[in-house]
Amino acid sequence: MKARIGYWAWIAGVVQFFVIHGIVESAWARPYSWARNNISDLGNAHCAVQQEPELRYVCSPEHGLMNVSFIVLGTLLVVGAALTGPLWRRGVTAVVARVLLAGAGLGFALAGLAPADVHENQHILGALLIMGTGNIGLVLAGAGLSNDVPRPLRWATSLLGITAITAFGLFLSRHYLGLGMGGMERVAALPVLLWTLAAGARGLFGQAAHRRDASSSMTLMAG
Repeated sequence: MKARIGYWAWIAGVVQFFVIHGIVESAWARPYSWARNNISDLGNAHCAVQQEPELRYVCSPEHGLMNVSFIVLGTLLVVGAALTGPLWRRGVTAVVARVLLAGAGLGFALAGLAPADVHENQHILGALLIMGTGNIGLVLAGAGLSNDVPRPLRWATSLLGITAITAFGLFLSRHYLGLGMGGMERVAALPVLLWTLAAGARGLFGQAAHRRDASSSMTLMAG
């Protein structure tokens, strides 16, 4: 039951984030751009021209809703990291991976509590937790996942983390490779969310399929 709650927490957190993201960006009078705008722009409390890291005008009428979504997402990521025990091996690597992924959750919560144009330093710390700590956790997760997870998926998990860390470095150095500032930030920030969504779905529905198979086998043996 604890694991099911953890898987559902991951799924609900990520789904609500993307739904709210769409609602908040649609409220912008000047169209919001995934390439030109940061994710954090959606939570900015004031309308103003932002100079860093790239010049752009930010005005998010539903910033309060976005910041609540950040906090909910962060809280549920931490809950999922704490409760999804069956997904992980025993050992230090798995423990560290889970702690670092929980750190990403803390980063999202901090980003929601401290909008970038109100508490810049705290917001930057939140971003570092998401794109630094969280992505390192993703790399380690590849080695910390249970043996029940197929080896190609474990390798893909680590590769996803390496890709996100590389994108974070490119974002910090302002090398956007044609994706724009917002596009490169998303390559750095979203993999951990997409992974938790996929891991939650696999854990939840994979367990259900395993129970059905086990039940069918027992029925055949009884017959």
